[in-house]
Amino acid sequence: MQVQEKIEVFNFQEAYQKLKQVVVKTPLQYNEVLSKQYHCKIFLKREDLQIVRSYKIRGAYNLLNSIPTQQLQKGVVCASAGNHAQGFAYSCKYLGIKGVIFMPIITPKQKINQTKMFGEDAIEIILTGDTFDDCAAAAQEYTLQHGMTFIPPFDDFKIIEGQATVGMEILEELHLIDYLFLPVGGGGLAAGVGSYFQRQAPQTKIIGVEPEGAPSMTRAFECGYPVALPTIDRFVDGAAVKKVGNLTYPICKSTLSELCLVPEGKVCTTILNLYNQNAIVAEPAGALSIAALDAFADQIKNKTVVCIISGGNNDIDRMPEIKERALQFEGLKHYFLIQFAQRPGALREFLNDVLGKNDDITRFEYMQKTNKEKGPALVGIELSNRNDYTALIQRMQQHQIDFTEINKQNTLFSYLI
Repeated sequence: MQVQEKIEVFNFQEAYQKLKQVVVKTPLQYNEVLSKQYHCKIFLKREDLQIVRSYKIRGAYNLLNSIPTQQLQKGVVCASAGNHAQGFAYSCKYLGIKGVIFMPIITPKQKINQTKMFGEDAIEIILTGDTFDDCAAAAQEYTLQHGMTFIPPFDDFKIIEGQATVGMEILEELHLIDYLFLPVGGGGLAAGVGSYFQRQAPQTKIIGVEPEGAPSMTRAFECGYPVALPTIDRFVDGAAVKKVGNLTYPICKSTLSELCLVPEGKVCTTILNLYNQNAIVAEPAGALSIAALDAFADQIKNKTVVCIISGGNNDIDRMPEIKERALQFEGLKHYFLIQFAQRPGALREFLNDVLGKNDDITRFEYMQKTNKEKGPALVGIELSNRNDYTALIQRMQQHQIDFTEINKQNTLFSYLI
């Protein structure tokens, strides 16, 4: 089946009518702060305000609602530690069917409790495997053993069709859109919204945004088919997949105008700005679309732009890490291993002669070594301006400070910080 034939199979209106009874029609909000910043009209599609705080319920419910009753009564299974699990759980409770959710053993308790809250007695959670791949394999085996039905997170016609209703709601309110930015993980949202816009608003340029540490759709575009990445950075967990779908890939290839990779640190900065400037709590994947705007600042000037905030399931325990990553990305936080002379006054000299008047030591770990001339200290320094970095390095060199910059050594950084 050719891509266009696949797109023609979708019955968007039927999915839209099904979902009216269970999902919230989320607002499309004009954002004055971002509009002034980028000199255009920017609207935010607030799927973070969805009933399970992400768009994922749309696809999960649409697929579950399309399965024959006799088959549903045997139960359904999914593998997810995130938004798919929560949309699946809520849908199972709403439809009154038994659902089994497989999650990796390392899944944070917050995500487990959140899923239980949405599914209540309709679901059972099984924790297994150290990685998501192990967990997914166990879920598939369990499905076969018990004659149940597996509900995939993105690579299914009905999943894609359900996610497309996000685009339908957007075009109901705003008819002329120049640019649409949306996150890309496995490609379900991008394939769905892209397919609907291709039918109804082909003039709109659709920009798919991936995290730099998990460029699975980008690699698929380059290779001409989905490929499994050997490793990924799972920080942007809602969009970090090793391999995109066999169904979603060709649809995204046909409907997306461009793909954009965004560094994880930029995502963190965007999360903090959304909260501080707009009181919006976005999860990392939810912030991707806005994090990409800097790269398109010239193209979107004086245009009408829509960014999909895909979810708001952000664990508050992650905020220190988010702030840390943001500061490093902005060039304001630096870590060093410094060999201090083991004599009185060595640290005082460093503070007086090397540290700038606006620099701040945020971390200092030192252990005196016996019978040695020098002892190592782990020093974290936060700058008030990223341009102060060059002067700091020059002062350390001028005063013959023996230092190693940890930020630029990934293995050492991950071990010590």
